[in-house]
Amino acid sequence: MNEFKSGLSRYMAQARAGVVIEVTSHDKPVARVIGIPPTESSGIGRLLARGAARWEGGKPDLQPAVILEPGGTSLSDMISEDRG
Repeated sequence: MNEFKSGLSRYMAQARAGVVIEVTSHDKPVARVIGIPPTESSGIGRLLARGAARWEGGKPDLQPAVILEPGGTSLSDMISEDRG
């Protein structure tokens, strides 16, 4: 267990590479560490990865809120219209 704690970064790198790490205490297995397979980026991550979007780490510059007129088209109807 002490060896695992002192070499944690090395063992995590091995787990990421697909090696299954078995942790023992007094020669008895107590845990198994396995890496999580990478998943394909989705949404914004995919756009950033292929260069279709970029992010410089700042907060987004939001536009002022749109005030809807009473009795006008509802927001859900506007979204449905845009998707159509």
